[in-house]
Amino acid sequence: MSHAEIIQTTQHWLEQAVIGLNLCPFAKSVYVKNQIRYVVSDAKHLDGFLDDLDRELDFLQHTPADEVDTTLLIHPSLFPDFEIFNDVQAQAEDIVLEHELDGVLQVASFHPDFQFAGTEANDISNYTNRAPYPILHLIREDSIAKAVAAFPNPDVIFERNIATLEKIGLAGWLALGLKASGQ
Repeated sequence: MSHAEIIQTTQHWLEQAVIGLNLCPFAKSVYVKNQIRYVVSDAKHLDGFLDDLDRELDFLQHTPADEVDTTLLIHPSLFPDFEIFNDVQAQAEDIVLEHELDGVLQVASFHPDFQFAGTEANDISNYTNRAPYPILHLIREDSIAKAVAAFPNPDVIFERNIATLEKIGLAGWLALGLKASGQ
């Protein structure tokens, strides 16, 4: 699969799920301003992927937010196991600290098999963080702070997202042209 196809699939998920279902009320503004950077990693091993992460952290640190506000670092095949990818996210958070970017950038993750602790694998609530590929989302904390200040009651986003997904169910998710876990 080409980088263009991977990015197109990721954008479809972003448009249909993240923005379309309003799972992240902050995503639309950076999307319409074309301030999202999509980076597909071809790393053959974890060290190579973490090198890609290093480069993206440096890039965001030296690029104005009005040009690129956030990066989606995507690897289509290196991390098929969610638990391993969850460990990679923890390493990514440590790398943010090594770059002295704590309080500047933070890392969120998405995975085709994302699973919250205490849920069953097929629980629809897990789909709030499911994406077509494993993705590290590098987010500027200033942007989060501005978005949260403009959004009343940001604490209800998570509960609202689960209610939305429970309402549409797996059939509604699939109707958006999105894949279910394991597809």
